[in-house]
Amino acid sequence: MKLATLKRGGRDGTLAVVSRDLARCQTVADIATTLQQALDDWEATAPRLAAVYEALNHGAARHAEPFDPRLCASPLPRAYQWADGSAYVNHVELVRKARGAELPPEFWTDPLMYQGGSDSFAGPCDPIFAASEDWGIDFEAEVAVVTGDLPMGATPAQCEKAVRLLMLVNDVSLRNLIPGELAKGFGFLQSKPASAFSPVAVTPDELGAAWSAAKVHLPLEVALNGKPFGRPDAGTDMVFDFAQLIAHLAKTRELEAGSIIGSGTVSNKQGGLFGSSVANGGVGYCCIAELRMYETIEQGTPKTPYMRFGDRVRIEMRDNNGASIFGAIEQGVERYAAG
Repeated sequence: MKLATLKRGGRDGTLAVVSRDLARCQTVADIATTLQQALDDWEATAPRLAAVYEALNHGAARHAEPFDPRLCASPLPRAYQWADGSAYVNHVELVRKARGAELPPEFWTDPLMYQGGSDSFAGPCDPIFAASEDWGIDFEAEVAVVTGDLPMGATPAQCEKAVRLLMLVNDVSLRNLIPGELAKGFGFLQSKPASAFSPVAVTPDELGAAWSAAKVHLPLEVALNGKPFGRPDAGTDMVFDFAQLIAHLAKTRELEAGSIIGSGTVSNKQGGLFGSSVANGGVGYCCIAELRMYETIEQGTPKTPYMRFGDRVRIEMRDNNGASIFGAIEQGVERYAAG
């Protein structure tokens, strides 16, 4: 089934079930008012939500209304936990290579993960706010999962069974703030503004055979200012699957229902700069930084600018029939004005 949160009813919004074709939705206050409430009692709420989903898909829902992604918050407008991995080691390897540094061997055996701010996510069509273009504004297209409760020390098998929902995410980075922050030795925080998630979250069964081995085996499409920028396959070159990422986090703590774990920037291993772009037959990139890494490695300096005010990014995933699964994240960059 597909679930969304409408921007009404307070900070946590109002839960709605969305039809498979993303055309209609229905709020379900008699089942759960928010997605977090549904996740907290998933065994009881999931079958009832699924019944509403079937009614919507068959045109039998009594209180259906048109579904408009622009009226949506992220499926979880705020979450108890947001941890983002770096499962596509190719992306990390390019970063290191551009700096002239070797990739430590443990990056291939032990996941890299950071804890993001989860008190307030941006909606899928909300602006990317920044006070200055000098911050190096970049998008990062990723896949994320939402879990149920998990005990400390949960095995990868337990973790895979606990995946309740999947979403897309734009994990925005302020690239020019990152080096100074990492140099202090603590990790990302100020350089990672609010992430935005797809209009809908879907249960794994919605993906059919594309959800296999705890990975999503479909291209992730990115367009920058209306032009194709990337379409790497999310299942290819994912060194750590979602079960392994969740287990890494659960090694030392319990996870509560509603915890979000991201894949990291989707990235496929390619050849050189020329052949990697979509225009030249490659699968492109899910962030501007990756293109700039190729430019640095081959040309000595990056040439492609980061996002500027007025630029727009669109992130979407389609099934094998061309239908949008999660709806699209579509955001423009705007100057933040306090007050």
